[in-house]
Amino acid sequence: MIKFNSLIILMLISILSSNPLSADSPYYIDFKYILNESNAGKKAQDFLKSKLEKNIKSIKEKEKKIQEEEKKIIQQKKLISAEEYKKKVNVLRGKVSSLQKERSSMLDQISKQRNKAKGELLKNLNPILKDYMKEKKIRIVLDKKSILLGDENLDITNDIMNIINQKLKSIKLD
Repeated sequence: MIKFNSLIILMLISILSSNPLSADSPYYIDFKYILNESNAGKKAQDFLKSKLEKNIKSIKEKEKKIQEEEKKIIQQKKLISAEEYKKKVNVLRGKVSSLQKERSSMLDQISKQRNKAKGELLKNLNPILKDYMKEKKIRIVLDKKSILLGDENLDITNDIMNIINQKLKSIKLD
């Protein structure tokens, strides 16, 4: 047992002290920061935000019309027959259901566009990152969210951000 433990310790020491492994430190990059703060990422976010606000405004206007229609139906309840009232209520419920489907569809569409923009940005980031790694002789780059603690000198986020801002002005979403 003692021989086995000493053999493992000896192997670990030899692996950790070997030059090729100790010379290369893993660098890291904050992908979330690049997605949110790069020029192309900001433009995509602004586009999606304005589209979302426009659609929400449209849906709120439709909701307001439905509420007004509901008030009218309630006011007419005593003036019209029970059968006529049920018809109007069912039509109103159909409109509400349709509006909910429209809202859900709109949110799904914007979510898909957001994912598409993220994928497009990452697709454009990949060759930039590979070129940077070749130029600086970096063997491994990790995402910052996967790292518990790291030396700030190993963070290449700002370098990559500058390069991507120069090479990628915007992302095509539509």
